[in-house]
Amino acid sequence: MDHIKLTREVLSTGEVADAVTDPSCGAVSLFVGTTRNHFQVVRLEYEAYEEMAKKEMLALCRLAREKWNIKHIAIYHRMGVVPVLESSVIIAVSSTHRRESLEATSFLIDELKARVPIWKKEMYDGGEGDWKKNKETNIQ
Repeated sequence: MDHIKLTREVLSTGEVADAVTDPSCGAVSLFVGTTRNHFQVVRLEYEAYEEMAKKEMLALCRLAREKWNIKHIAIYHRMGVVPVLESSVIIAVSSTHRRESLEATSFLIDELKARVPIWKKEMYDGGEGDWKKNKETNIQ
């Protein structure tokens, strides 16, 4: 099953991990992307074309399933203001064996940043902001 969520609420690693945990799986891999304080960043602000973003996130789940034998996928992304130390994105994948879940998780975060219409603005301690372009490229 695929679990996709865009929310303004604080993300929970426990909630995301629980969404993919299954008795038939020996592996649950998590990626947690957090706001970090670099170059005087005090928070990030995310916006999305939400309908299209959800469609693209589901398309990424389908692509991951074509490449790996995985049971469940969860992709949760925060919208709006995300202060330093809080999670912006959490991805979880469950599979029978660890290699599949690890590889799928890495693929999903890279492709999410490259393909999904979610935009990030860095806000600095002086009050200025700067929209950031993702540097990732599509991975085939």
